[in-house]
Amino acid sequence: MVATFLALIIKEQKPNFAFLLVVFTGCFIFLFLVDKISEIILMLEKLAINAKVNMVYVETILKIIGIAYIAEFASQITKDAGQGAIASKIELAGKILILAMGIPILTVMIETIIKMIPG
Repeated sequence: MVATFLALIIKEQKPNFAFLLVVFTGCFIFLFLVDKISEIILMLEKLAINAKVNMVYVETILKIIGIAYIAEFASQITKDAGQGAIASKIELAGKILILAMGIPILTVMIETIIKMIPG
C-alpha cells in the first residue's frame, strides 16, 4: 500500500522512478513469498509420494503452474510500463508453453481412458 501511494505521488514528477518503484515492489513481494512457495511445493511432493503418483506428472504440473505465475507477473509489469501489446504476447507465449507441457499428461489420460473402454 505504501508503495502504491509513493508511486502515485512520484508518477506526476518522475514517471520513470515510479515505474522502477512498482517493479522493485513486485519483485520484493515475489521474493518474500519464495519461502511459502517452496513449502507448498514440498507439501505437494510429499502428498504425491504418499499417493504413489508418478513424480514426473507432479513436476510437470508444478512447472505449468510456475509458467502461469511468471507469465502473469511479466505481463502485469509490461502493462504497468504501458506496453499492452507486448503484455498480450507474453500471455499468449505462456499459454502456448503451458499447452506444450500439458500434452504428455493429456496423452497418458487419453490412453488410460481408451484402455478402460471395453471392446
